[in-house]
Amino acid sequence: MTRPITHIFRLLKWGRILARHGALRAIEADRNTPAQVKRLCRIARLGTIQPKAPDYAGAFTAIGPAAIKLGQTLATRPDIIGVDAARNLLTLQDQLPPAPFDGVYREIDMSLNKPAAELFASIDPVAVGSASIAQVHKAVTSDGKLVAVKVLRPGIREQFARDIETYEWAAAHLEALGGEAARLRPQLVIANLKRWTLRELDLRREAASASELKEAMVAVDGYEIPAIDWDRTSGRVLTLDWVDGIKIADIDALKAAGHDLGKLAEKLVLTFLRQAIAEGFFHADMHQGNLFVKADGAIVAIDFGIMGRINRQARFWLAEILYGLTTGNYSRVAEIHFEAQYVPSYHNVDEFATALRAVGEPTRGKPVSELSVGQMLDSLFAITRDFDMATQPHLLLLQKTMVMVEGIATSLNPDINMWDISAPYVREWIRGELGPEAMVADGLRKQADTVKLIPDLIRRLDDQLPKKGGAPEPPPLPQIKLMWDKKDRSGGGFWRGLVMVILAAAAGAAAMRAWG
Repeated sequence: MTRPITHIFRLLKWGRILARHGALRAIEADRNTPAQVKRLCRIARLGTIQPKAPDYAGAFTAIGPAAIKLGQTLATRPDIIGVDAARNLLTLQDQLPPAPFDGVYREIDMSLNKPAAELFASIDPVAVGSASIAQVHKAVTSDGKLVAVKVLRPGIREQFARDIETYEWAAAHLEALGGEAARLRPQLVIANLKRWTLRELDLRREAASASELKEAMVAVDGYEIPAIDWDRTSGRVLTLDWVDGIKIADIDALKAAGHDLGKLAEKLVLTFLRQAIAEGFFHADMHQGNLFVKADGAIVAIDFGIMGRINRQARFWLAEILYGLTTGNYSRVAEIHFEAQYVPSYHNVDEFATALRAVGEPTRGKPVSELSVGQMLDSLFAITRDFDMATQPHLLLLQKTMVMVEGIATSLNPDINMWDISAPYVREWIRGELGPEAMVADGLRKQADTVKLIPDLIRRLDDQLPKKGGAPEPPPLPQIKLMWDKKDRSGGGFWRGLVMVILAAAAGAAAMRAWG
């Protein structure tokens, strides 16, 4: 087990990097930041030169791969880090210089059921893409097929394990301080980050996710998933069909190829809604580097390491919330929040509906280009804080993906109105799922015996009635021994440990100078 002093040393090291990028200033200035955290920030930035404009994305990139994943998670949490920081982190590109090809080739050679030379006729040593967890090489199989080979970076699993252990330790201490820090549930944020990352570190699971999504979307025209080569796939290596297409971010190339950008934007939004609401299983890493457009106009998605799932009850609520916001039915939106226990029952549902109206009305019917996203988020998070709405980690991936999809759609068509596109789809889905004719038709398909049909319909109707507790059970949290007694939130033990780290660091520096 890692000692507390090691965790503190890592946090101070990362804090210095954050400070040099100006990323601690806003944390110190926030009135909700615990005093103990502000003190740690001041110590971390001692002697550093800070830029005027904070570069959060640059700071997380400099810290390393696990921090990049944490930064992507925090980009969905303006309530924790502020709107400006969240917007900056949305620019965080999951890119790092590629690892040396010799080590990558060894991973391929050792991770498959045959030597790499027998499975591949050639592998291009120059990576076509290099992210924090893996990199991709163009290759030709032994039977002449053009493929993409994704390989985990050597040693990446061990590095992630070390860093996330420190994140868990820091989150436990932060949450133990109580108040706003406890409401934001940092331990659950890190628990979800850990689960998502462990999935990404097993490329067999990514292959399975791609295969599952391909089956779910097979009937959707103009949206494709590359096929998996299972004979050349393992926990550390993923082989799939090569994609020939234009990156969706290359607007000039799309125009030159004659693509209708408005139709592409609409198709992207509707595809996301289909995945999230109808299937409950969605591609949660839909940034511009993971989407291509083929010559025939089909959108091709890649990189399925991060996938989101929403259970059926939560999807009903999500659809009704979206539809309620698009139609101005704030009373129903408020009721759903109470039914799902997102808002504690001691609050007044009508007051919450009025608060939602204050946020929703200024945005309805306007194109994205005319909206102040920052102002809207500020208002929204003020409401959640006023009504003691706890963070719902199971919706974090959905929030993140919605922001990504909106950003790409807006880049394709600045005048797009997300509400106008979403409302008809959501309305039809609710009607199809909840309407009595849909339940009867589905029951008839499943039960030929009309006598058995009656109890089945009753059971199905009961299943679809709103139930309390919309959020799934939170994942188990690690048992972490705090450096202070829970009754004493001044953190005396923490500061003793911090002093030890500073003294040890000073002694180490002195020794190095002496030996130098």
